[in-house]
Amino acid sequence: MSYRRRRSARIRPYTFTGGRTRSRHPLMVQTLVSAADPGSEPPRALMPESRSIHELCVEPRSVAEIAAELDIPLGVTQVLLSDLADQGLVYIHPTITGHSPSENQVLERALRGLERLFQ
Repeated sequence: MSYRRRRSARIRPYTFTGGRTRSRHPLMVQTLVSAADPGSEPPRALMPESRSIHELCVEPRSVAEIAAELDIPLGVTQVLLSDLADQGLVYIHPTITGHSPSENQVLERALRGLERLFQ
């Protein structure tokens, strides 16, 4: 059994977040996140889980990919990513949500383009 699995078997995931269950940033499963400075080393004071997240984010990744890769619950991943963003260590890319008219137009154009591809 790997160190990460042994450790996670002993420590409840909510302890990584200090019991917090909500992130301060709007992070959906498809939201892309990348390291703010991909060439820099993360601070030594980071928890191992946050350090692993920072290392994964050298390449842009979705919140869901990060959670799956590290085998950390999605909610915990969102809180840890939010903390890293507050520290300026990761950049949260804007996500199209479909809540504004201009975003709806972009989504409709994408849908029409996909329909044309598969006709």
